[in-house]
Amino acid sequence: MKKITFICTAILAAGVFSLQAQDHRFVEENPTKPDKTEFWDPEIRVVSPGKTPSDAIILFDGKSLDNWETVKDGSPAKWKVEDGAMTVVKGAGNISTKQKFTNYQLHIEWRSPMEPETLKSQGKGNSGIFMQGMYEVQVLNSYQNRSYRNGQAGSIYKQSAPLVNATSPMGEWNTYDIIYTAPKFTINGGIDTPAYVTVIHNGIVVQNHTKIQGTTEYIGQPKNPVHGPGPISLQDHGNPVSFRNIWIREM
Repeated sequence: MKKITFICTAILAAGVFSLQAQDHRFVEENPTKPDKTEFWDPEIRVVSPGKTPSDAIILFDGKSLDNWETVKDGSPAKWKVEDGAMTVVKGAGNISTKQKFTNYQLHIEWRSPMEPETLKSQGKGNSGIFMQGMYEVQVLNSYQNRSYRNGQAGSIYKQSAPLVNATSPMGEWNTYDIIYTAPKFTINGGIDTPAYVTVIHNGIVVQNHTKIQGTTEYIGQPKNPVHGPGPISLQDHGNPVSFRNIWIREM
């Protein structure tokens, strides 16, 4: 009896599946008029382009460090502001934006100082820009100054080398345009989607939707702590690197 019941149930289930597989009630025919594939609402938000887009948040206007604080203790940033630029003061420490961000387009310009030829590799024009305070895009005087490839200008520090070396000579300004997508984490602390970054250095793509493996450690493997929005941080590596024209567009 049980065997017969099982067989009947299986046949019934197969029949239902067959009917569902052939059910075309919810299948739309290919549209025959163009307006069926034209979507008008909601209307696309207007942003005025230019040197600074109209919807950009100005992080540094060349006049004050009011939007920045010292990473170590949250005190006012102590870097030097002069001639429209902020410059690292050795020993003043890393600085971060007071505001925190997730996904964004970041514009930042930086300049290596004029330093003697006795300084080499990582000792020359060294700083860094940290996404969410923990993922570093390297700043370095990489103009005729060889260093390890995953530590030169435009690298995701100690992870991904830039596609090319587009660094300007000492004393000249460099431009980074960075498109960053923050990581997403699972409910139990795993990685659902890693962080990705695109870096355009002086108009040249040097990172193309590059996966960030985790925190950019000086020693050891990347770590992946669960976190939410984070600041933009700039590194005091002891070299008087300058920054200017810093703005961000949240996405």
